[in-house]
Amino acid sequence: MAANSLARSLVICCSQRSFLYHFPILLHSRATQRRHPYLWPLSLRYSSTQFVQESTEGDAADVRSRLNVVNILEERGLLESLTSDSLRSACSDTSLPPLRVYCGFDPTAESLHLGNLLGIIVLSWFLRCGHKVVALVGGATGRVGDPSGKSLERPELDHLALDRNVSGISTIISGILGRCHGAKCFSILNNYDWWKDVKLLDFLKDVGRFARMGVMMSKESVRKRLESEQGMSYTEFTYQLLQGYDFLRLFRDEGVSVQIGGSDQWGNITAGTDLIRRILQAEGAYGLTFPLLLKSDGTKFGKSEDGAIWLSPSLLSPYQFYQYLFSVPDSDVVRFLKILTFLSMAEIAQIEKEMQGPGYVPNNAQRRLAEEVTLFVHGEAGLEEARKATEALRPGAETKLDWKIIEAIAEDVPSCSLPYDKVLNISLLDLTVSTGLLESKSAARRLLKQGGLYLNNCRVDSEAKKIEADEIVDGKVILLSAGKKNKMIVRIS
Repeated sequence: MAANSLARSLVICCSQRSFLYHFPILLHSRATQRRHPYLWPLSLRYSSTQFVQESTEGDAADVRSRLNVVNILEERGLLESLTSDSLRSACSDTSLPPLRVYCGFDPTAESLHLGNLLGIIVLSWFLRCGHKVVALVGGATGRVGDPSGKSLERPELDHLALDRNVSGISTIISGILGRCHGAKCFSILNNYDWWKDVKLLDFLKDVGRFARMGVMMSKESVRKRLESEQGMSYTEFTYQLLQGYDFLRLFRDEGVSVQIGGSDQWGNITAGTDLIRRILQAEGAYGLTFPLLLKSDGTKFGKSEDGAIWLSPSLLSPYQFYQYLFSVPDSDVVRFLKILTFLSMAEIAQIEKEMQGPGYVPNNAQRRLAEEVTLFVHGEAGLEEARKATEALRPGAETKLDWKIIEAIAEDVPSCSLPYDKVLNISLLDLTVSTGLLESKSAARRLLKQGGLYLNNCRVDSEAKKIEADEIVDGKVILLSAGKKNKMIVRIS
């Protein structure tokens, strides 16, 4: 079979027309324009479509084989526990149909945060290895609140807040997976769609009688809360049954056989596999957990002094998201490259080797981490915005500033407004004080002598410096910097 006909046969198997664009990269040696791997329908590093060597007759067999996603997750540090090692063989057995896998996301806020990103990343790995995925948003279970990992009962949310959160989370998941895999490769469901019609007496009769109290009481999330001063409400106690029934319902009606979640979800996941065995008397339901996102010191990665590292650009700009990842210490960056990106292990090993070499440029690994994860979450436009903002905020940068770049970072930098005549021909030292950037002119002088005072990213050396008309960027803004971190945007009114 000729190369072009092989490409045609593969496109017939796939619904995403962009395969027409990418497969010639593999089939022909001529140079082809490349897009970033996150924007390929499936990762060509870990492609679910494997090319087979030509047979003795000279034809390539049109055979699909699957990479073992469990082995990939294990190699990258994304595997904590399996309910059965049979999942390892089932996920790459080409005699079986692709697995259907789900991960749940409770709508406790209008955005997911960096810790939740692991669930989306693991779903993406299953997609890249040829399986199908479902993201389940907990419009019903969010009304109860998962006690796992919590010392206190979650605050109750009103229906309007829940609906807003469900919509926000669905938009984030759809944006990330849709951008990387296409809209037809995954489903987003809301468990309220089936729970709203369930009656208490029916649930107790059909599900509750199969739940064993001893097993429910032994779950770690329950045991810890019962031993605490606050105890646990009956509402929270029943959460594991609600999540367990979600798995049963998806197994029975949607063909979903695998539930994934963080390590704190083990009890809830096994509640589901147990209900499937007891009620449906069926085998073949699996659970897989991944480690929580922690730094090397054991603290959660994804929290800052200002709160959660949100995935929604309306709550945290791509620039701030990028900067948080860029600030990862050397002791964590290689592990996070394995967990949070889709770079090949060989490429990550090369980055680690370069970090230990004499010519290593500090923070190169962190820059790669920030670029890869920002691209995955916010797309090319978000990454470009973060890059421009990073460059614009770097004192001494040669990038020419324009007011659009400065306005793009305005939410992340203190700002003030002054009339044009209060800025033009005003002493720079006076301006740093009147805008609140520095406390006094003496402090401004000291900083200037130390080489740390900047106007529009250009170092200022003269105490007599005054603001000139062409230094008001596009006649609208000025960027003042005191050192590398303290900045002030001055809007001209």
